[in-house]
Amino acid sequence: MGVLFHKKYLATPEIWRIKPGQSDTRSIVLSSLLGVLSCAVFLYLCVWVGPSFAYSAMLRMAFLVCVAGAVPIIFSNIVWIKMHPLLGVSHSLGWLARFVVTALIGTWLLR
Repeated sequence: MGVLFHKKYLATPEIWRIKPGQSDTRSIVLSSLLGVLSCAVFLYLCVWVGPSFAYSAMLRMAFLVCVAGAVPIIFSNIVWIKMHPLLGVSHSLGWLARFVVTALIGTWLLR
C-alpha cells in the first residue's frame, strides 16, 4: 500500500534507515517474514476463538485485529515520528488488506 502515497516517503528522507543507493533487500525480507507470521497468528486466533468459519465472522475478526493492533501502532508512529499522515493511512489499509485476504483464504481452506 506504500505505492498510494510514495512521494510522501521522499518528503522526510531522514527518518528512513536506508539511504538512497543502499540495498534494502534485508529489510524487505524481514518485513515480509513479519507479515507472514502475523497472518499465521491471525489464523491461529480465528481457529482458537471458535469453530465458526463463516466469511462474515472472519472478516469482522480481520477488521477488529487490524483496528486493535496495527492501526494504533501506526498512528502512534505518525504522532511521534516525522511521517506524513497519509503514509499512516496507506500502511493501515495495507494491514487491513493483508488480514482480509488471510481471512478469506483461511475461511475457504478451513471450511
